[in-house]
Amino acid sequence: MKRLLSAILFVGLLAARAAPAAVPSPAEVKAAWRSSDAQLLDRHGKPVEAVRVELRVRRGAWVALADISPAVGMAVLQAEDQRFMEHGGVDLLAAGQAAWDNLFHARARGASTITMQLAALLDPRLRAGAGGRSWAQKWDQALAAREIEASWTKQQILEAYLNLVHWRGELQGIGAAAQGLFGKAPSGLTRGEAAILASLLRAPAAQVRAVARRACLLAQELRADDDCASIAWQAEVALGRQAQERGGGQTLRAALGGGAAPGPVRSTLDAGLQQFAHDALRRHLAALAGRNVNQGAAVVIDNASGEILAWVANAGDSEVDGVTAPRQAGSTLKPFLYELALERQLLTAASLLDDSPLDVATAGGLYIPQNYDRQFKGYASVRTSLASSLNVPAVRTLMLAGLDRFYERLRLLGMDSLREDSAWYGYSLALGSGDVSLLALANAYRTLANGGMHGAVTLLPRAPAPAQRVLDARASYIVGDILADRAARSMTFGLSNELATGFWSAVKTGTSKDMRDNWCVGYSDRYTVGVWVGNFDGNAMWDVSGVSGAAPVWRDVMDYLHRDRASRMPAPPPGLVRREVAFRPAVEPPRLEWFMAGTDTALVELVAPAERSAAIVYPVDGSILAADPDIPAASERVMLQAQAGQGLWFRLDGETLGPAGRQLAWQPRLGEHLLELVDEQGRARAAARFEVRGQARGGGP
Repeated sequence: MKRLLSAILFVGLLAARAAPAAVPSPAEVKAAWRSSDAQLLDRHGKPVEAVRVELRVRRGAWVALADISPAVGMAVLQAEDQRFMEHGGVDLLAAGQAAWDNLFHARARGASTITMQLAALLDPRLRAGAGGRSWAQKWDQALAAREIEASWTKQQILEAYLNLVHWRGELQGIGAAAQGLFGKAPSGLTRGEAAILASLLRAPAAQVRAVARRACLLAQELRADDDCASIAWQAEVALGRQAQERGGGQTLRAALGGGAAPGPVRSTLDAGLQQFAHDALRRHLAALAGRNVNQGAAVVIDNASGEILAWVANAGDSEVDGVTAPRQAGSTLKPFLYELALERQLLTAASLLDDSPLDVATAGGLYIPQNYDRQFKGYASVRTSLASSLNVPAVRTLMLAGLDRFYERLRLLGMDSLREDSAWYGYSLALGSGDVSLLALANAYRTLANGGMHGAVTLLPRAPAPAQRVLDARASYIVGDILADRAARSMTFGLSNELATGFWSAVKTGTSKDMRDNWCVGYSDRYTVGVWVGNFDGNAMWDVSGVSGAAPVWRDVMDYLHRDRASRMPAPPPGLVRREVAFRPAVEPPRLEWFMAGTDTALVELVAPAERSAAIVYPVDGSILAADPDIPAASERVMLQAQAGQGLWFRLDGETLGPAGRQLAWQPRLGEHLLELVDEQGRARAAARFEVRGQARGGGP
């Protein structure tokens, strides 16, 4: 009788309230749900990466009821609403009993059904305050529950409730709770784990012992296989576990430029390629662990569109984004140096360069470049010098092409991390002393692949960006042909190595000083791939060479990209000539060689020093030199250098400076200058015009 009177009392009070506002539909509730993570999708809509951007609460993606273990629904209904399938939103018997007790016994008693709890989750006005819910809130909650039951199915109600309810701490929704407490998807939850979750609903912040005790009783009611000792252990592990922030997210942050917001972001990435590159890099880092190689990164760019197809920010043990972090480039800058010399027609691919000891006087002292193997090859052609990555010929080429011009060319190629002026890097820039990012470097190689046309890359779908010519098409083709020549690189790397793909590809390796960075960057007819391995903390790698460091990963990724279609050699642009060339003496065997029209020759002859024609080696004609503001004017010097200068003199702006048979130090003056080699009769045998730029300054410290 008491229970019946309680129900009648509750129904009467319920009927006295006005109807609540219309409740949202299940589709509207689901559409309004937002994960606390921003999710990066690939070009086909497949998930690639996620990063948390909402820090106040942790929410996963909306989980359909069919993807939630049935044990969870059973446990929640057993704990919270045993007559859920029978009532119409309000359990009249339980509500009436609670109303009677609260009116006449002053003892708080709850009777909220799953549907009533859902109503409060959907409408902030129905949520309990610091002192609990008022009578009015209770009635409005009940009315809202009736409205929900009138338009929702029971399955929709339970699904929404499990997704919206707060389980413990920052965890909202079954997806975040299952992952945060048990490290698994909701579909894999056991009856014991479901009992623990259901026991948290009444008191999410309860002590572990209290949760375990309630979960034990609930598990027994559900006839779970776990005994109380097992339940207690699982509860202690789950509730003691700190919700782990998922590592990574560098690619997503790069795509959004730091403006990540919850929700999916479609990218240009290919999830399959991304996973393959990541796995290949991790496997190789594991193989290099004994050589103190701990981090690595990789990027793949579509040559035609500039779309980034893979971005492995770091497959090692660091949160640094190795794709964008500037590192010393090593020999990977040499192709752009030789392209500049070819473009200016200072050299051809058959020109012979002197690979012998070289001392370069600088403001900081002598710069003495060395080859990787500490050996010198005598004379080597440009083709051999570039493909086999000889250092001394590269420095000589930089002296010929001009430091300032090379520096500006690198900046035009997008290497804006070179923030100091050219003099700060000096001639070591030929060997990659400047810091560049893997992304900028790979895009510069993409410029070579595209015949000298440079354009921006993108992680987000867009129309192709306009490209501009930065490199000469003919010189770019010759450089690519050299980088694809396995015979030319055999002097240093041998004929069989990780750079020798089974299809056409052009590739270059590089290692920074002190062995902190190792690079491999190259391209096929469709893709450019860049790989870096090393240590962000500056520690040196041990016994890692150009072909044992980054190259194996580069080769694996290239093979994957061309698993169904081989790369084809590009067609030569207009203005190139290919002809047989021989060398005298035979420092290299005869071969077919590419020349820019007008520079071709059938014979490259090494002339003895005494027989060479007089020429000014440095500064070359048209050079622009920059005065270094950090060096006192009285201390700064330019080293004038001539070829076949015995018996000749340097004359600058009409003033004789000294004999040209050796380097001569000259204190630079701002302005345009004419440097000449003159004989004893004062006749000019060679000349070079150059300019010194900078701010006028005194000679003091």
